[in-house]
Amino acid sequence: MTNSIAYATTDTLQTIAQTNPAESPSFFITLMQVFSTWAIPVIIFLILLLGWRKKVRVYEAFIDGAKEGFTVAIKIIPYLVAILVAIGMFRASGAMDVFVALFSPLTNLIGMPAETLPVALIRPLSGSGALGLVTELMKIHGPDSFIGRLASTMWGSTETTFYVIAVYFGAVGVRRVRHSIAAGLVGDAVGLITAVLICRLVFS
Repeated sequence: MTNSIAYATTDTLQTIAQTNPAESPSFFITLMQVFSTWAIPVIIFLILLLGWRKKVRVYEAFIDGAKEGFTVAIKIIPYLVAILVAIGMFRASGAMDVFVALFSPLTNLIGMPAETLPVALIRPLSGSGALGLVTELMKIHGPDSFIGRLASTMWGSTETTFYVIAVYFGAVGVRRVRHSIAAGLVGDAVGLITAVLICRLVFS
């Protein structure tokens, strides 16, 4: 496994060295392949290295965190059920179609296909719901299509803002969210716009 990754990375680096960045977006695609291959292993290595330097028992800390995570999971079940019911009502009532019709002229200005708009609307509410929409788009248009790539990039560039506030804030007893919703939605908007611009630059 390690050898195959090393060989693939070597071939990719050779491709980068032979590619002129000004020629085509393939340079950016190849560069992203290198980062995506090594990002997680490097992060894990840095965590272990930092733990060793700080003399932290990484494994024991991980086990303690896992125990706390199980307790938190039990606490958030009521909030999780409530938000999932709300999302189901939102989609079943036809409100999703109304929002798509209202925002389609605006999204067309930035080159965002109308098919991906439901992903942008559901993502702040539910990660699994948005993932279901992304999967459906990939089945219809294909994972290598522009719509498929844009939808997956949008899903990875944004956060489940309302889900986090309803579930996790409720689990720890936070009642006054103050500017959390506004900050989260601004971050989601920036992530969506950036995803569209980057996908237009790289894949179109």
